[in-house]
Amino acid sequence: MIITKQYRCIHSATCICTKGHLSEDVIFLLLQHLNWNPKIIATLSCVCKWFDDLVKRILWKEFCRTRAPKMMHDLQSSGSHSVDGNWSSLGKLLIYCSGCKKDGLFNKIQIPGHFAYRTRFSRTSGKSFLLPNCRTDVLYVSDPCEHLDQGEEGDVGFFRGVFKSFANTKVRKMLIRKEAKFHESEVCPYCKAKLWRGVRIGLRGTGIVRWGIG
Repeated sequence: MIITKQYRCIHSATCICTKGHLSEDVIFLLLQHLNWNPKIIATLSCVCKWFDDLVKRILWKEFCRTRAPKMMHDLQSSGSHSVDGNWSSLGKLLIYCSGCKKDGLFNKIQIPGHFAYRTRFSRTSGKSFLLPNCRTDVLYVSDPCEHLDQGEEGDVGFFRGVFKSFANTKVRKMLIRKEAKFHESEVCPYCKAKLWRGVRIGLRGTGIVRWGIG
């Protein structure tokens, strides 16, 4: 079932979702019982503005904490709260490979986006992506999504990742120091922020990144 998102609804007395409406606590317990099913969370966000706010504020956060508890705890440790407000982007990063389009950032072949139901993110693997002088930064990187079903041209490995406290990382300082430019048209498929041009990664304030190797 496809639900059209109601952007103008403010959950007022005239909103149809007030009729027989469940409370936040009941919705929380229901999603907890369903192990924070991402399809149900995404569907709820389309009901109205009130549900969309609940999803962004609480439900995606609990989804992330359930699916990657150690990583989420580390990302928010040491007083870092940079993930707050971007839980839906991070939730999508955990379970979705965005693929690529021809003549886009990876400029090779069109690969459709798809869900990756089991993805492991590793802090140790993340270090191998960093330059030696940046290896005190904390970067979590996923297992590669290799797209072997796309033929020889589609033999491209995609990695997804996220930095801890990206605003304070040496990687960010290096990119600023080198005056790295943003890509003219490409945006991050998860948070819609601009991508750094020439380094084949997308970065924003939360430090969400993507690589293509092939």
